[in-house]
Amino acid sequence: MKTLLLSLSLVLVALLPTADSFAQKGKPLYTFPLGVQAYTYRNSFPKDVIATLDTIKALGITEMEGGAPKGMTPEEFRKLCNDRGISIPATGDGYESITKNPMDVVGKAKALGASYVMVAWIPHKRGNFSMVEAKKAVEDFNRVGKVLKENGLTFCYHNHGYEFQPHESGTLFDYIAQNTNPDYVSFEMDILWTQHGGADPVALLKKYGSRFKLMHLKDLKKGIKGDLTGGTPAENDVPLGEGQVDIPEILKIAKKIGIKHYFIEDESNKEYQQMPVSIAYLKGLRK
Repeated sequence: MKTLLLSLSLVLVALLPTADSFAQKGKPLYTFPLGVQAYTYRNSFPKDVIATLDTIKALGITEMEGGAPKGMTPEEFRKLCNDRGISIPATGDGYESITKNPMDVVGKAKALGASYVMVAWIPHKRGNFSMVEAKKAVEDFNRVGKVLKENGLTFCYHNHGYEFQPHESGTLFDYIAQNTNPDYVSFEMDILWTQHGGADPVALLKKYGSRFKLMHLKDLKKGIKGDLTGGTPAENDVPLGEGQVDIPEILKIAKKIGIKHYFIEDESNKEYQQMPVSIAYLKGLRK
C-alpha cells in the first residue's frame, strides 16, 4: 500500500504543469509554503500513516493543519511530520471538546507544535442555525479564546456557510465577529463554504481584515447554487481554478491583510488526482 501510494504521487508530481504552461507572466501570486488540511487524506491516514505522509512530502507540501491519527500520540505524529520537513502550524478540535476542557486541547496543540487551534462547526440543527446558537458560540469562543491566548495559542473559528443566515443589517457571521473579542477570537476562512453560503469571500476579507489568520483553499464546481446547510456532495469539490471561486482576488486580499498559512482542503473522493492539479494552479498564478 505504501509503495503504491507513493509511486502514484511521484508520477502525478512529475506530470504537474510548469508555470510556463499557464502562459502567464509576472511574479508568482502565491508565495507562501504549500499547506494541506489533513482531512484531505482522511481515507489514507487510517490505512498507512507513513505512506500518506510520504505522499504529502512528494507533493512538495511543507505545512499541515490537523492532529494525530487514531492510535498515535501528538508527539509521535509531530516527529513523523518533522522528519519529512512538514510542520503543523494549526490543528483543530471539536466544539464540545474545546469548551469542556480547553486545557486538554492546549496540551495537544503544543505537543504538535501548533500555534493555532480552530473549531469548524457550531452544534445546531442542520439548515437552522439561529441567534440562539450564535449567542452561545460568542460566549464560549470568548472564554475559550482567552484560555488559549494565556497559553500562547490563537483560537480561530472556521466558517462553514450556515453562519451567513441574515440577521438585522448583516448576517449571523457578522454578529459572531462583532461580538467576540479580537484579542481572543480570530477566524479561518474556508473559501468554498463562504461562497456556498452566499457570502463574497473578497468582501468579507476586506471587512474583517486581520481577524482572519488562516485559510482553506478549495473550489466549488461551476453552476452549483449554494445554501445555508454547510454541506454539499463531494463531487462539487473541484481542483483549484476549475470552479466558481475567484481565487486570485482572494489571495491578493489575503496577502494584504497578513494571512500567512494556507491549507488546500480537497473534500472530493479524488484527492490523489485533484491535489496535483490544485498545486500546479497555485504555482502558476501570476500577479
